[in-house]
Amino acid sequence: MDRERFQQLVAQAVEALPAEFQEKLENIDVIVEDSPSLSQLNQARLGKGFTLLGLYEGIPLIHRNSNYGMVAPDKITIFQKTIEAKYSSRDDLGIKKEIQKVVRHEIAHHFGIGDSRLKEIEDSQE
Repeated sequence: MDRERFQQLVAQAVEALPAEFQEKLENIDVIVEDSPSLSQLNQARLGKGFTLLGLYEGIPLIHRNSNYGMVAPDKITIFQKTIEAKYSSRDDLGIKKEIQKVVRHEIAHHFGIGDSRLKEIEDSQE
């Protein structure tokens, strides 16, 4: 999939979030990169056998106080090549659904929801 189409799918996933979440997405950049850097992989502290599909870098909303301001935007990076590697090159629907899932997951981190709670939520929906 070309970068432009992938970025469109990421933008659509963000736009599809409920309004109450979109309203609180101030000072946050959502970008697409091919693959995570070594620094990002180290930061994520992934267990063996896990792949990094997206990464939230910033201060979650629940950890901010009234003094929080004048800071660089939080960043959510969605890794295109890593997501595409999970699907055949013709599985646009699978890639689209994975992008939606990864965007929701990383946005949840922005709101302060940790990986263990996200796993519980995802498991309950299957």
